[in-house]
Amino acid sequence: MAASSGRVQPPRFPRVAHRFNLSVSLVFLAASSAAFAAEPDRLSRDELLFYRDADGRVQRVTTPNEWRKRRASIVQAMESIMGKLPGKEKQCPLDWRVDETTDCGSYVRYHGSYQSEPGCRVPAFLLVPKSALEKKQRAPAVLCLHPTDNRVGNRVVVGLGGRANRQYAQELAELGYVTLAPAYPLLADYQPDWRKMGYRSGTMKAIWDNIRAIDLLESLPYVKPVGVGAIGHSLGGHNSVYTAVFEPRIRVIVSSCGLDRYRDYKQGDIRGWTSDRYMPKLLEFRERLDRLPFDFPEVIAALAPRPCLIIAPLHDDNFRWKSVDRVADSARPVYRLLGGEKHLQVVHPDCAHDFPEPMRKLAYKWIGRVLNQESNR
Repeated sequence: MAASSGRVQPPRFPRVAHRFNLSVSLVFLAASSAAFAAEPDRLSRDELLFYRDADGRVQRVTTPNEWRKRRASIVQAMESIMGKLPGKEKQCPLDWRVDETTDCGSYVRYHGSYQSEPGCRVPAFLLVPKSALEKKQRAPAVLCLHPTDNRVGNRVVVGLGGRANRQYAQELAELGYVTLAPAYPLLADYQPDWRKMGYRSGTMKAIWDNIRAIDLLESLPYVKPVGVGAIGHSLGGHNSVYTAVFEPRIRVIVSSCGLDRYRDYKQGDIRGWTSDRYMPKLLEFRERLDRLPFDFPEVIAALAPRPCLIIAPLHDDNFRWKSVDRVADSARPVYRLLGGEKHLQVVHPDCAHDFPEPMRKLAYKWIGRVLNQESNR
């Protein structure tokens, strides 16, 4: 496949198809199928338009309602590794506290923390355009999830050190978005003991922290009530995708260098996914990848029909672009079924594991097309 440049234009998204997924409730997202645990054979990870009926028989998916049954089994499979999505037991006041305020010209940067659950405060940067603060003109919001960086953590996405081409929270704020960049568990200055908090994985702890971050954004008087975007590079790329599976308020997803099929990752060596930061239970499947409870084709399909842009460089030594194409090829029939065939796009810049400027500009156009459309309804 040829390399793609930043001139690629995001499509216009039909409103009817977009509304289908936004009506899905969190109750449905956490739904499970009792028959799943007793399945004698795993449904295909790549041919996704099949599900098991109430009698355990494999049936072809032909309607959105039938896809919901397959999607529910995907969510349950993810929870079997990540742990259950928390519920009301972890709800508490957000108690946003600011410890540093910086005038950055066109926006104000706040550093502080919010309470994601009793006894746990998440460090975060909140960037607010002055047009939203001073003119009382509400702005759309984007959740900006940072890549792996154990030195500066989430500071890298607001332009405060670390590698170049990672400052997407800063750039989106300069474009007029309210951006929130929470820290990821077990990186830099955020070291929660998620086991003592009742989690099975660092991944689910991050998902819950992100959901609470969206609660925080929705509570701010200068944020438009149109849902949010989610963007991330590398760790932030799959963190965005995982969170969006469980969180329908995320209307558009951008994942840069964030995924390929687990079966293809490092020639099938999935140990990189099994640290405390991620999903330790996944290690049980290291020698039997054919029995992995879920894989990225299913995860991306579970986002449908919401717009999802995946940036997969041709020379990424972490995630393979050909594997990313296989992920998208498997998910597209689901997008087509739900009326969002053009809502899933993969681009291949001619670079290594990076988020170069042309790709960031494309990502911002993609996000803007969705959130601005929502604002105009």
